[in-house]
Amino acid sequence: MIGRAGLILLLVLSVSACHKRPKSDEDVPSKVFPAAHRPVAPIVSSRYSTEEARDRVKEADRVMHEAGIKPGMTVADIGAGEGYYTVRLAARVGEDGRVVAQDIVPEVRDKLADRVTREALDNVSVKLGEPADPKLPPNSFDRVFMMHMYHEIGAPYEFLWRLRPSLAPNGRVVVVDADRPVIHHGTPSALLDCEFSAVGYRLVERKPMPEVDGYVAIYEAVGARPEPEAIIPCTGLTKVKTP
Repeated sequence: MIGRAGLILLLVLSVSACHKRPKSDEDVPSKVFPAAHRPVAPIVSSRYSTEEARDRVKEADRVMHEAGIKPGMTVADIGAGEGYYTVRLAARVGEDGRVVAQDIVPEVRDKLADRVTREALDNVSVKLGEPADPKLPPNSFDRVFMMHMYHEIGAPYEFLWRLRPSLAPNGRVVVVDADRPVIHHGTPSALLDCEFSAVGYRLVERKPMPEVDGYVAIYEAVGARPEPEAIIPCTGLTKVKTP
């Protein structure tokens, strides 16, 4: 039989175990994440440029090549806008692949859904996300695209933290942005590296993209995802370094 002292010990251990039980991401409030020490660019348009102009410089082909997009992959297009990358990713991954196109503006999401229906893109689904949470299913994506939109994310540490579980094994995040100050609708590469690193991502590769006055950067998650309270925000990196 267990004596009174043993019962008390078991009760203490049980309560302790309950307190240590991991919370679901939905239980983690936004207030525990550090604020971004940088400005946030406003969303001014759902279109970066005309699709014809972007195709003339083979923007999507170049990025998909660098990202290693292949038939059968599952890809998320975050901040998909009018769907420039969405429709091209759908063609590249093929009928055995899948594309989830996400936007945070309901009207933009609805217009993109109409385009997906009109063009009979059966391997594409369109979702509504939130500014600090892409709302993606866990362990699902070989690649997550963030094209010309990272500078519009107001809570980058929370966003990247909530994004991490959506990556499949060997999944990667692909960012295209201009290498200029955030207030001018770009993200300095050093700032991007720092914010991703703070949430446990490692830079795999970055290549210049003169056609967008910027770069394509690819990241992968490494190690355990940090606790929100342990994330150290980046400071002093809001300007592009000059030679």
